[in-house]
Amino acid sequence: MSANIIDGNKIANDIRNEVSEKVTTIKNSQNNIPGLAVVLIGNNPASMSYVRGKERDCEMVGIKTRTFKIDQNTSEQEVLDLIKKLNIDNNYHGILTQLPFPKHIDERLIIDAINPYKDVDGIGTNSAGLLSIDKPIFIPATPLGIQQILIRSKIETAGKHIVICGRSNLVGRPLSILLSQKGIGGNATVTLCHTSTHDLKKYTLSADILIAAIGQPNAITQDMIKPHSTIIDVGINRIEDSNKKSGYRLIGDVDFEKVKKIAKNITPVPGGVGPMTRAMLLNNTIKAYDLQTNRN
Repeated sequence: MSANIIDGNKIANDIRNEVSEKVTTIKNSQNNIPGLAVVLIGNNPASMSYVRGKERDCEMVGIKTRTFKIDQNTSEQEVLDLIKKLNIDNNYHGILTQLPFPKHIDERLIIDAINPYKDVDGIGTNSAGLLSIDKPIFIPATPLGIQQILIRSKIETAGKHIVICGRSNLVGRPLSILLSQKGIGGNATVTLCHTSTHDLKKYTLSADILIAAIGQPNAITQDMIKPHSTIIDVGINRIEDSNKKSGYRLIGDVDFEKVKKIAKNITPVPGGVGPMTRAMLLNNTIKAYDLQTNRN
């Protein structure tokens, strides 16, 4: 037996096509274009690569985008001043801050300065609080992307035991809320595991759906998997590989080659959750445009 490998690239492409159609409708009916502002502080190579990917995605679907590049040594106040300007700039319906920030800048302070109706990453305190009471403006892109993988792959969540390994504010915690809420892609019984969880294997072996968001390569091994379960691998870990032009290759938190032999469904790395995160950011930008247009 070998697992069905879920093609995140294909699902993400379907979503991009849907977004592109919405952008075309907006252009034709409202003579306007949704816009996304990206704030990039410093010259972190990984951050710059991620931003270029987001710029390409926006160009592909017709969303206008501009990256505001700020010097590594800029002050916190200067970043706040930029956010305030973008909050009232009607050319930009979404604001994305590329993490991580330099150590001297308070990430939470900057993120929470973003207008909640432009917080397309869905990671502000306002967004997190509204998600917890099932009234979200925006759902964080990675959790939303994971939910869409499950929905569009016709993997039932209602009544299932979902185990999430990792409790970050970006993935694990909001995802646990999302999958336990009423509605399509929810109604699950969710267990959230973390670094202080005793006997992690006991929980993973009981999971109908296991979601790994740990940040450790191959942390989830074959002996930790319930046969015929669904495995969603959120991890993106760089491993040195002299055979690659880049000098490294990407692997997930799951021992893919061995786990796929007993799982029913599994996402690969790369090509699984990653493309979905970027696709849902585009989707959230369209939602931001609609919300602001309707409010005005």
